[in-house]
Amino acid sequence: MYAGLVRPILFALPPGVSHSAAFAALGPIEHIPALRALVRAIAAPPSDGRIAVRIMGLEFPSPIGLAAGFDKNATRPRALAALGFGHLELGTVTARAQIANPRPNLFRLPADRALVNRLGFPNDGAKLVGERLRAVRAQIGVPVGISIGKSRAVPFDDLDAVIADYLEAFDCVRGAADFVVVNVSSPNTPGLRGLQGPECARALLAALVQRGGHRARVLLKIAPDLDDEKLEELLSVVKEIGIAGVVATNTTVARARLVTDAKRVAAVGEGGLSGAPLRERAAEVVRRVRAFLGPGVAILGVGGVENADHALALLRAGANLVQIYTGLIYAGPAAPARIARDLLRAIDDQGVESLVGLVGRLDVKSA
Repeated sequence: MYAGLVRPILFALPPGVSHSAAFAALGPIEHIPALRALVRAIAAPPSDGRIAVRIMGLEFPSPIGLAAGFDKNATRPRALAALGFGHLELGTVTARAQIANPRPNLFRLPADRALVNRLGFPNDGAKLVGERLRAVRAQIGVPVGISIGKSRAVPFDDLDAVIADYLEAFDCVRGAADFVVVNVSSPNTPGLRGLQGPECARALLAALVQRGGHRARVLLKIAPDLDDEKLEELLSVVKEIGIAGVVATNTTVARARLVTDAKRVAAVGEGGLSGAPLRERAAEVVRRVRAFLGPGVAILGVGGVENADHALALLRAGANLVQIYTGLIYAGPAAPARIARDLLRAIDDQGVESLVGLVGRLDVKSA
């Protein structure tokens, strides 16, 4: 129904309008408990510990989560959880509320099942989003993370100011979330990716861990565009500081091997590419991160997931959890529950006891 009827209607609208329409449709589910319970009963997969994942001292009922960027302001977390996600990552939020970059700033590449965005962290500000999430947190039912980023108004070349900005956002949201993801890898905020350099990353992560205490669940979201040397330098910092995990990966600035006409791609211009073209690179980065960091760190794999085979590829590469965003746009709102059911079916077909039997070790020590 989604692919044949709903998606063509949504794709006839500008991407931003479609997103607003989807959020309007989720509104009644978010705010009416009985409707939310009905949606959960119909849409969500059955509770089954065979696909549960335990990491960071948290229980995830399914490895399939929502990536940051879809619900930037935590306005629909209860509705999204009712669709069958095993966790949500909300945001990205910044210490200072800010509007989106000038339009047009969001584009579809349907032939590639991809999106390009240059939104630039539009959000209501970390304080308001943290308060909003705190008010409904007990009703969501799955682990929730919040992604934090740099406020656009803070100069990227003033590291002390950047760290203070991240700390302000961190303080606003950490009490409302189960984990906090530090976004230093979006291509849409000038200078942000420079924070992936080892010296900047070390100073920033050390400050956040010190502020949150040794039990703080801090994860770092990294770009797919780092070469092997730069990736290892950054991962060395992750290991040194001892944060809880890594989210791999953010969107890419690469445009290689796209099916979409080159003139169309050029007309779209700059921005982060997400979706199917990122699938192979995301798995490779996850594999390298796991090989470098070993089994004791949580890895959330992101990039091109639309079905159970895509999820399994990231899990087998070394991810503990996977996230979808662009896949939700192309595969529809039933995707998280369908993937979870397909994983259960694969467990039955393979004659193994749990998801671990399909992909190897998923449980890691609490961080």
